[in-house]
Amino acid sequence: MAEAHSAVAFSFSVTDNGIDFDINWDAWKGVWYTSYRSWRKKISRFRSIFWTGFFPVALTSWPIFLILVAILKRFKFTGEWHYAERFRSYLPLWPSIIVDWLCCVVVAMLIWFAFVTASQYALRVLLLYQRWIFEPFGKPTLPTKIWAVFVKVLIGSRPLLYGLQHCLPRLPVPRLHSTMERYLKTVKPLLPPEQYAEMSKLASEFESTIGPKLQRYLILKSWWFTNYVSDWWEEYVYLSGRSPIMVNSNYYAMDTLMFKATNVQAARAANCIHALFKFRRLIYYQTLKPIMFQGSVPLCSHQYERMFNTTRVPGIDSDKIQHHDDSQHVVVYHKGRFFKLLIYNKGHLMEPCEIEIQIQSVLDDQTPPAPGEKDIPALTAGERKPWAIARKQFFHTGVNRASLECIERAAFFVTLDDEEQCNDPENPAKLDAYAGSLLHGKGNDRWFDKSFTLVVFKNARIGFNAEHSWADAPIMAHLVVEMLTMDHSMGYTENGHCKSTTKNLLVPLPAKLGWNLKPECKEVIENQFKIATSLLEDVDITLLTHDKYGKGFIKGTRCSPDAYLQMALQLAYYKDKGKFDLTYEASMTRLFREGRTETVRTVSEKSCAWVKSMLDPTCNNFDRVNLLKAACQAHVLSYKWAMTGNGIDRHLFCLYVVSKYLEKKNQKNSLESITTSSSKDSKTEVTNLMKSSPFLKRVLSEPWRLSTSQTTHLSAEKLDIESHKHLISAGGGFGPVADDGYGVSYIIAGENRIYFHISSKKSSPATNSVRFKNHILQALSDMQNLLKPDNAGTVSPTKTATTSDTKLPNANGKT
Repeated sequence: MAEAHSAVAFSFSVTDNGIDFDINWDAWKGVWYTSYRSWRKKISRFRSIFWTGFFPVALTSWPIFLILVAILKRFKFTGEWHYAERFRSYLPLWPSIIVDWLCCVVVAMLIWFAFVTASQYALRVLLLYQRWIFEPFGKPTLPTKIWAVFVKVLIGSRPLLYGLQHCLPRLPVPRLHSTMERYLKTVKPLLPPEQYAEMSKLASEFESTIGPKLQRYLILKSWWFTNYVSDWWEEYVYLSGRSPIMVNSNYYAMDTLMFKATNVQAARAANCIHALFKFRRLIYYQTLKPIMFQGSVPLCSHQYERMFNTTRVPGIDSDKIQHHDDSQHVVVYHKGRFFKLLIYNKGHLMEPCEIEIQIQSVLDDQTPPAPGEKDIPALTAGERKPWAIARKQFFHTGVNRASLECIERAAFFVTLDDEEQCNDPENPAKLDAYAGSLLHGKGNDRWFDKSFTLVVFKNARIGFNAEHSWADAPIMAHLVVEMLTMDHSMGYTENGHCKSTTKNLLVPLPAKLGWNLKPECKEVIENQFKIATSLLEDVDITLLTHDKYGKGFIKGTRCSPDAYLQMALQLAYYKDKGKFDLTYEASMTRLFREGRTETVRTVSEKSCAWVKSMLDPTCNNFDRVNLLKAACQAHVLSYKWAMTGNGIDRHLFCLYVVSKYLEKKNQKNSLESITTSSSKDSKTEVTNLMKSSPFLKRVLSEPWRLSTSQTTHLSAEKLDIESHKHLISAGGGFGPVADDGYGVSYIIAGENRIYFHISSKKSSPATNSVRFKNHILQALSDMQNLLKPDNAGTVSPTKTATTSDTKLPNANGKT
């Protein structure tokens, strides 16, 4: 009752002596600070949006135009000042000097607006130029040099985060024939001759029949929409899936493994939470610089908008993304209890030491969880449809609704894990357990629907679990780098606690969330937990820390580091499976507005020729080196085509979506026409219309048995990463895409270190993550031996170092 009384800002009672007023000034101050902060943020937000509308021209530049117009008028460089005469006719009673100055202001503003519009369109036209990306790195042609100068001048030195969005070009729709041609080229080394002939026939039929019609619809969409791919990709690839997003969709990011500043869990959590809110402020006020590709070309920043205050809401047929403008709290999960932590106090962001006090109070709290409360997060880990039904039935009113809204409106979710995770070179299984804990936890201790969950382990190691629909991994990678940098700069005391000093003597304590779960709800939670447990127990995940060499050696071979590692994965996969399979590598399309990803098909005729040469004892090293460099060059070219909007798979995906829309429409119209026409031709036409394109069905049903992704390391703006290599994150990973395939993520962490995150399913007899890790390790060693200067030109003996201890697997994948 005391808490309820203190929560009331104003109350009164009637007594024998009259009316007794009771005013709680602390509550009124809280209301005032909250309102003040809200309006201050709205004004600042409006100012940022207003500035963004005129970027790349600064608002402070328009007085220059006013001065120039005034000078021209004063010295009559413009001839007769007809505008002033016209203004005087409208304002006959105004003094001439005021009318003249008003005229100067209006004319200056019009010229300034014309200058802004011309600058924006000029930058948009310049960013359409893409020849620079196909030129050798460090050797631009003269037109490219001139183009780069103009781009740099227009962008300036301090671009706003969203300031260049309206200047980015739209994603182009590739030519249909070009897509067909390049698709057939990528599947030729994967298919037997008879199957390739069949696929060529299907592609030719598609291109000559329904393909052009679907292409026209797609071009029409590209004219009206900012990006013709992104909305369908988000809706159909992510939000429409009904299977669990844990393991299948969500991914994880890991802490740095080479540095540990503290062992105090509460202090590390406080520093990280404070850093994340500071990073959110940079995004909100657009003071965070947009990522510039090769230092000059801006990448789309659209995905940053939903990084915080965002959750995925389950639906019966499809989920939706819910984003809130602001949130002043986080929700912390610890030992089966949920706590709400206010991170703003009296309108100010709390200092890390103040947040540490709150975190420590959660750790010290011995209150047992409510019945069923411990496993509530399992709802987000299981199937989507049962979670959507349970959300409507059991979380729509009362305390359950209030607690769920508190979680979904939080800036992000925090899990204080009661286990320790570490990197022990003597016991690699510990690092594997670390990765598995971040990917799925126990199935009931991460809120997988939140944009991301910050996981802080008992020994102060951290990591993230991120939901995938709102953004791609490079956005989370940027957040991780910035947070680690801020965490390092804030530092810790000798005892491992936060360094900052408390500004407020009274720190608001966390509020425990309440739950009232019915038996039917507990049953749903239990079923979801069983599904999640079954899924996570099937995950086979391992990490490879390769420290024999890294980016330094690879660049010395004049090979692209990414292409080099992709070829290593191809060699390892062939050794593991004894065959080539469709390989997925994610590339970004953020050179275009609202761009996300495109697929790079790694397998090519040149990559297959090189892999086979490595296992051919009659081939010499000189030919192997040439084949490797040719394969790397082909891969780099494919990557560049994907980056510039000329990929294969997103185009085919969108054509398929259009075909399904037309199929539904034709089904409806055709069924109506059957009642009025019973001719044989009419029925045949209806049957044909109801059939989808066999070519598109075949393409989109092909399994990606090797799915790969590179985590690009971004250097923090305020830190020289070359002198702080110990702060480089170990990257992150994801679950396998195919039941009988591998998921591989890798990050080049400096000149002499590469991390590989490898996942597969234990239930598949064709895969084994540790076995594949060993094949990768051997492939990297083989390639190093191949490219050493003393080996590159020699003829290999019958039994080479590249195949000395390698046994090819049989059809079941076992050696």
